[in-house]
Amino acid sequence: MTDPAADAARAAAVTLAPAYGQNLPADVEAALAARHAQQRASRFLDPISLATLIVSVATLAWTIYNDHRERSAEPPPPAALARQVRITLREQDTVLPEGTERIIELITTEITSHASPDE
Repeated sequence: MTDPAADAARAAAVTLAPAYGQNLPADVEAALAARHAQQRASRFLDPISLATLIVSVATLAWTIYNDHRERSAEPPPPAALARQVRITLREQDTVLPEGTERIIELITTEITSHASPDE
C-alpha cells in the first residue's frame, strides 16, 4: 500500500529542488525514513529541516484530507485543503519559514490529484 503523504512529499521535493537544491529529494527520503522509524505522527513541525517541513505538511494534509473524506462523500478541493492546513499550522503558533505557502499549495494539489477514492 502506498503512503499518499509520502508520495506528495516526494513530488513536492522534486518540484522544489531547482529552487532549494538538488539534494532536497534525498533529504525528503531521509526525513520519511526518520518519520517511519520514530512514528511521531503527532508532531507537525521540525524547524531544523526543509525536508522535515515538507514531510510534516504532507502528513498533516493527508490527515485532514482523510478526515474530510470520512465526513463527506466528496473529497475537499485543493484550495479548501490548503486553507485548512494553513489554519491548523497557525493554531500551533509556530513560525514557518519562507516558502511554506508554496509547499502547502504543492502538497495539497498532489494529494487531491493522486488520492484514489478507496485509499
